[in-house]
Amino acid sequence: MIRSDSISVRIKLAVLVFVISFIALAARLYHVQINRHDELYSKAKNKYTAVKTDKGKRGEIYDYEGNLMVGNIPCSDIVADPINIGEDKKCREICEIMAKKLNLNFNELYKKLSQKTRKVTRDGKKYTYPNRYALVESKVDLEIAEDIKKELESKKLRGITLQDSSKRYYPKNKLLANILGFISVDRDNVIGVIGVEKFFNNKISATSARVTFERARDGIPLTYSPEQEQSAPDVKDGLNIYLTVREPIQAIMEEELDNLMEKWKPKAAYAVMADPYTGNIIAVAQRPTYNPNDRATMMAEAWRNRITEDIFEPGSTMKPFAVSGALDEGVVKPDTIFECEKGRWYYAGKLLRDSHPYGMMSVSQIIQKSSNIGTAKIAISMGEKRLHDTLRNFGFGKRTGVPLKPETRGIFRQLKKWDKLSITRFPIGQGIAVSPLQLVRAYCILANGGKYINLRLVDRIENPDTGVVIKMPFEEGQKIFHNKETHNNIVQMMKLVTQEGGTAKEAAVKGYYSAGKTGTSQKFINGNYSESNFFATFVGFIPADKPAFVLLVTADEPQRSHFGGTVAAPAFSKISEKTLRYLNVPTDYNYEEVAKK
Repeated sequence: MIRSDSISVRIKLAVLVFVISFIALAARLYHVQINRHDELYSKAKNKYTAVKTDKGKRGEIYDYEGNLMVGNIPCSDIVADPINIGEDKKCREICEIMAKKLNLNFNELYKKLSQKTRKVTRDGKKYTYPNRYALVESKVDLEIAEDIKKELESKKLRGITLQDSSKRYYPKNKLLANILGFISVDRDNVIGVIGVEKFFNNKISATSARVTFERARDGIPLTYSPEQEQSAPDVKDGLNIYLTVREPIQAIMEEELDNLMEKWKPKAAYAVMADPYTGNIIAVAQRPTYNPNDRATMMAEAWRNRITEDIFEPGSTMKPFAVSGALDEGVVKPDTIFECEKGRWYYAGKLLRDSHPYGMMSVSQIIQKSSNIGTAKIAISMGEKRLHDTLRNFGFGKRTGVPLKPETRGIFRQLKKWDKLSITRFPIGQGIAVSPLQLVRAYCILANGGKYINLRLVDRIENPDTGVVIKMPFEEGQKIFHNKETHNNIVQMMKLVTQEGGTAKEAAVKGYYSAGKTGTSQKFINGNYSESNFFATFVGFIPADKPAFVLLVTADEPQRSHFGGTVAAPAFSKISEKTLRYLNVPTDYNYEEVAKK
């Protein structure tokens, strides 16, 4: 009995211990599963989930024909999860690999990757969270990133993820660089700095989103998880921009501009070509320039956009506007005669000179020989009001409409601010300042028969996700010529400039009639016109009677010669000849037959 009672007591004690243990376990489970559910779930979630950034692709930039001018190269962003890296020894080992492969500072990288928590202040309260994201390096070449990945795997180091990314690439190097511009990258933010990249930054920027994903114990992302489904972002690529520029013609222009720089050694030079009927900018270049793929060689003076920012006194390239206004108002005819005073003439107490001692000259000869005195007298016959309105109608003092900032308005005084000399100086391009684009637009108006237009740089914008293409509007204003003979008369006069006896014989192109005007303008320095620093310009259109394009070439402070007919006109001829051949424009006459006569 004693033995039996002893066994019974033991059984009861065992049962009691089991019951107590079960109750304790149940209580513990209740505490863990119910009371601490949110806390423990959050810890588990933080351990086996991570965050990455999904990015759309930045929009690309093409020329008119669809040739890629700015694109994206696939690369990798290297991202660390400091929590998943593990112990300090492994963190140091990872930092050594990264510092060596990516040329990074070890101490700075270690400080970033060893930080297991991050502190956030919200609504005046401080919170501490696990640090699951640290960017090691962005835009890493795929080969380097893959090499890093293999070394980490071979040493069984974890906590590092390669995320798909892309970096901006300019396949044509310096071609059209000042118009295309470039970007700056600040972590995940891509910002256009200048040019089209800046002006259209909002349109070509892609959307991005932070994505939470589950991963295995070794840190490898799982192919599917509810977290991914719930947090899938709406990531979109940026819009694509199609310019009006044509790459082959752009290449022709830049080659000849380089030749001009080599021969005449100017401080700077620029050229612009536009379609006079649509305002489309066909090519545009400047020197100095830069290669946006090579930031180390870029200088601020090179990437400043001279085409829209610079202004200069246009000199004699202004004369056709005053003369066309006088023709249109019926004040003069092509054969109207003016006394050019043997090259010296005083007006309002100030001397005005010509380069040669001309006497009696017709209006046509005044344009051909570029007489300052003759042009001033034509302007006086118009009167201040009509001269002012004529120049304003050609767009001087107004922006051209191109999508580039900043763009200058130039300098063109209101009529009430004119002085006694203004009527004799403005029509010869003194006391007024223009941008290269303004002068090109004005010549487009001359070339197209007198229709006011704005210039276009962007032809269309494409949504790569939907395929929808939006054509940029063409703005055509009213015709500024009232007399139907005005256009033909001024064109015939400007043809004489490039023929025998004109100031720009070197602008001629065999087989074609060209119309244009030279400009040799003194730079205004410290309140005086310089006797040694000049702008040399030629601007014109070809074929003269049905122009394929308007072309301006300007050299800033050329050496050895400063005349527009000597420095700029030959470049006009060479660019025009190659472009006409590329466009397959029919000739006006057979040069070989004419040469035999």
